[in-house]
Parts: sequence; structure tokens; C-alpha cells
Amino acid sequence: MKPSGVVATCVCLGFALLAVAQTKPQASNALQKETRLAEHAKGTFEVKVIPQPPDDKDDPNLGRFLLDKQFHGDLEGASKGQMLTAGTAVKGSGGYVAIEKIGGTLRGRSGTFVLQHIGTMTQGTPEMSVTVVPDSGTGELVGISGRLTIIVADGKHSYEFAYSLP
Repeated sequence: MKPSGVVATCVCLGFALLAVAQTKPQASNALQKETRLAEHAKGTFEVKVIPQPPDDKDDPNLGRFLLDKQFHGDLEGASKGQMLTAGTAVKGSGGYVAIEKIGGTLRGRSGTFVLQHIGTMTQGTPEMSVTVVPDSGTGELVGISGRLTIIVADGKHSYEFAYSLP
């Protein structure tokens, strides 16, 4: 497979994982001293995926991408991130990881936090998790925890975010 075909496959893998991602709200930690109430936010976002030169030109199955997102709805802001992908010789199988830092306001509370993405596809069957990195919140979002579900329908991206704040 040509490197450009692998990059296209990796990007498609990432978007296919996004299209069917399903996650469950994170359970609260019983050891935390403060009461945490589950909150739900939703809205839309636009994403730009920018391919980067490979670190290893001899392995076209590995890809690197920059992410640039704009969020609307209950979460108003922007994020920057990076994604690493791995394709395989088996069509429809691969994986990706990504980290993105979001800055903005979440239902009127301003600050930043980091999301960690982990996704795999096994012969066309995707599995994905997008979780707030513990202790990554700043400003009025200090202590945030939760999971984000990404939905892709008719080429449009939206999110549902189950989160807790102290």
C-alpha cells in the first residue's frame, strides 16, 4: 500500500471510530471528599485534521496528525491536539491515540482541561473512549472529570459530555 493510501486509511479509521463512539459516564470516586453531581453537556464541533510528515518513512502504517477543533453549545471554546494512528495489513483494523487540550467555557465556567482518546477497530468493529485526564482542569474547571461521546451523523460532528465538577 502506498504511504498516501495508509494516511487515508488512518484518517478514515479515526473518523470511523468517531462515528460510532459510545462511552458511559464515569463513576464518581468514593474517596473524594467533595460531593460531585453528574452534569451533561451537548453541542456541535468542527474539526480540522492536519497530516504531519511520518517519523519513520519506512513504515507507512504509522500516521501523525494535528487536531484543531471549535466547540459550540454547552461547551464554547477551542482545542488543539495530536493524534497517532496505526493501520494493519487487515482491512478495517487499526488503532489511534490522541490528546487534546480544550479551553473555553463549560456552562458558564471558564478554564481548560485535557481529553485523552483511545480507539481501536477490529475488522470494522470500533471501540473508543474519550476521557478527561485527571487533575487537568484549570480555572473554574479545576477538579473536572468525565467522558465525552463523539457522534458523527450526516457528516456533522456533535458531542455529549457526562462530567462532574466539585
